[in-house]
Amino acid sequence: MSDTPIPIPPLDGDGPIWLQIRRSMALAILTGDWPAGTRVPAETSLTDIYAASRMTVNKAIQSLASEGLVERRPRTGTIVTARARERPVLEIWDAADAVRRDGRRYGYRLLSCDMLAPGAPARGDLPAPADAAMMRMLCLHSSDDRPFQLEERLVNVAAAPRIVRQPLETVSPGAWLLANVPWTQARHRISARGATAAVAGHLALAEGEACLVVERRTWNADVPVTMGRFWYPGDDHALEGQFRPSW
Repeated sequence: MSDTPIPIPPLDGDGPIWLQIRRSMALAILTGDWPAGTRVPAETSLTDIYAASRMTVNKAIQSLASEGLVERRPRTGTIVTARARERPVLEIWDAADAVRRDGRRYGYRLLSCDMLAPGAPARGDLPAPADAAMMRMLCLHSSDDRPFQLEERLVNVAAAPRIVRQPLETVSPGAWLLANVPWTQARHRISARGATAAVAGHLALAEGEACLVVERRTWNADVPVTMGRFWYPGDDHALEGQFRPSW
């Protein structure tokens, strides 16, 4: 681990300071400016850099630690983790991480993005108040120009209001949410399904061909944040994880 000063993204001026600090640090991690093994500046240094109290800085770092982006080590400090390699199987790896980890070229395309009307059947995939504004996206992730993952995404706008102003054509909604919106609870479901006609078209499969499907829903306290449904071609994808005991 190097002690060379690392770049610190500026605060964006939007919302509570601890969330701005969290976004600043998460952005540096997700873009690779802070690669795995990077030692994060000490809290005392960050209080000067961000002109914030130590309590505020600590809250931001704790939030990142709870999601596995950093690890707090006694006598060493806070270290950026190898996120994709160390997450358990029931967490969803970022598609870009999974592709690049294997030395392949990652690609991303936003296929559609719209607001769901009240009463739309798809709203049932993310329990929220009937009048809540809800955004729906469909994204295709590729590996060496081949379809790797089809992502269906619902976002409760009340839980992530800034997402309506983001350029999701260049940043996937999953990566943006991870960097910008904290969550306290996640639920997963893994299943095997036959590809629908629409899914098959995007993944270059025959209709009915087996797919691995992972669904993830997250909440911030009791507020639903997002639902992601991720379709993978079943013949060349597997989930794996590394586990450590909790004691």
